Amino acid sequence: MTSTPATSVEELLLTADQLLAGRTGATAAGRRRGASLALRTALEISIDRVLDAAVPGFAGATTRAKMLCLRCYTAAETARRANAVWSHLCLGCHYHQYEIGPTHDQVRTWRTEVADLVEALTS
Repeated sequence: MTSTPATSVEELLLTADQLLAGRTGATAAGRRRGASLALRTALEISIDRVLDAAVPGFAGATTRAKMLCLRCYTAAETARRANAVWSHLCLGCHYHQYEIGPTHDQVRTWRTEVADLVEALTS
């Protein structure tokens, strides 16, 4: 991310909660994909903040590169968990005709993991 995000991490987590609760007119599959995207964005913003504090100007790198560098600036377990859930969220965001998308329970689990990671990355 190269600019300051207009939406906060907390707003993105709230958006994911609202989508999972069905408070929008989208289809169930669309809500789950939308929630996955909101969660992935919240995680990426949190990672950007950690890395920008440690290495200013690193925001232009790809998220994959950021994931590799994250373990140098946070606990190894936190970096591993962030990489794992980010990978799952990437798959959950993308639509493919031949795949069913993520289930409600999967996205709910990812929501919990992202909230824990955001907390770990900000402390």
